[in-house]
Amino acid sequence: MYEHLKVEQHGDAAVVRIDRPPANALHLELLEEGARIRDELASSAPGAVVITGSEGFFSAGVDLKLAPTLDAEGQRAMVEGINRLFAGWYAFPRPVVCAVNGHAIAGGLILALCGDYRVGSTDGKYGLTELRAGIPYPAVAMAAVRAELTPAVARVLVLGSDLVNGQRAFELGLFDELAVPDRVLTHGLEVAEKLAEMPAAAYELVKRQLRGETIEAMEKIVAGRDDPLAAGWIGDETADASADVLSRARG
Repeated sequence: MYEHLKVEQHGDAAVVRIDRPPANALHLELLEEGARIRDELASSAPGAVVITGSEGFFSAGVDLKLAPTLDAEGQRAMVEGINRLFAGWYAFPRPVVCAVNGHAIAGGLILALCGDYRVGSTDGKYGLTELRAGIPYPAVAMAAVRAELTPAVARVLVLGSDLVNGQRAFELGLFDELAVPDRVLTHGLEVAEKLAEMPAAAYELVKRQLRGETIEAMEKIVAGRDDPLAAGWIGDETADASADVLSRARG
């Protein structure tokens, strides 16, 4: 049913595992699958959802080999897919725990920011590196960054576009807790189990009260398909900048 995602049941929690080797990078098919499984889980209403990755990667964000090759239609589809996925998880009615088992970079880190609780790995690298790759932020992605990080932290991470280690990520508020790699998912499930005990209807309502303004803005963007970037997401600088990022990663 899903090529790039695995769904596992652990007690009252559904675990959604991103599984697109080598780095769980986001492309159109993964975005579509993610939105579809989000909608299915919203209907089946598990006690909680845990999102995690595989092979030391939570997600490296947008596939940098793919992005510079997209035509106008592909760019629009990617922007709308990112907006839909992030908005969907940010507003998910049940508890969402992100068990960030390894590197979470650019859109991968923003996906983690959409969770209600975030457990990071001590061994990962983390950052909002879109600017370094020459890729602007889709509107919902930036809304999540601005809502979940303080202005000072957002400024440093977004405009600096550098990677930080797990301890620094925790200090900056990217994560609620850190765990060694083989404990990240286990601890994420423990947190999810506790959150699943909350009264379901009240949890959904209170989450809307807490995040309502941002959720409404996100849903308006998705429903109206009016992200200004959709008509021209990738610029002339993107190919060279993305190639440079990939070269540094391999080096």
